Amino acid sequence: MAKLEVRDLVKVFNKQEVLHRIGFTVEEGEFLSILGPSGCGKTTILRILIGLLPPTSGILLKDGRDISGLPPSKRNMGIVFQNYALFQNMTVLGNVEYALRFNREFRARSRTIAENIIEQVGLTKHIGKKPHRLSGGQQQRVAIARTLAMNPEIILFDEPMSALDAATRLILRGELKKIQEQFHTTMVYITHDQEEAFALSDRIMVMDHGTIQQLDTPEGIIQNPATPFVREFVINNLELKINSLVKYLRHS
Repeated sequence: MAKLEVRDLVKVFNKQEVLHRIGFTVEEGEFLSILGPSGCGKTTILRILIGLLPPTSGILLKDGRDISGLPPSKRNMGIVFQNYALFQNMTVLGNVEYALRFNREFRARSRTIAENIIEQVGLTKHIGKKPHRLSGGQQQRVAIARTLAMNPEIILFDEPMSALDAATRLILRGELKKIQEQFHTTMVYITHDQEEAFALSDRIMVMDHGTIQQLDTPEGIIQNPATPFVREFVINNLELKINSLVKYLRHS
């Protein structure tokens, strides 16, 4: 049984169908990236998964149970937004502990849980700082720690590295994989960056205009692109990046 299964998902905005009978599965502990250009429907899928948008039609199953009509609080998923959505008047500890204090299951242990998670993501020496005193990468780790503290079964990421510089993105990629391995969390990652998807993912779902163009391992996509769009958007773009790098290295 898949950890998450999406069946025949359709979403209509203003009489325009932006998701066309989307169907896919995510396995327990898998890192799945949803890759595509702006406007392809990838963020709409994420917001439907977390419960922020209702589907026009279709079914969402988690561990075989229909969660399509459940509110976000009942889905046991976490989300890390692009802008981190941190409380600027709170410290790192306050941000991570905040949601725990309103949850009956975690309330009595909220401080201990928060401190442990902060240590595990390498932010203990920054525990008393407010967000404005942190780098972009550190703020992102706070956002991830806050999500992990609630012990979600699935974490959704909405292009969380798009605002970071290239060096910080490279560092955080490695840290994100370590966090996934450490917590054995299933992750669904939204991105428009081909290199990022290939560096992080067990499988990649390539989207265009509200449809799945290909869902495969990185190796499978490289060896057998399913459509001309996949070849152009994924492989050709990766080749351009590689060729630019090789050209630079030859002249260095």
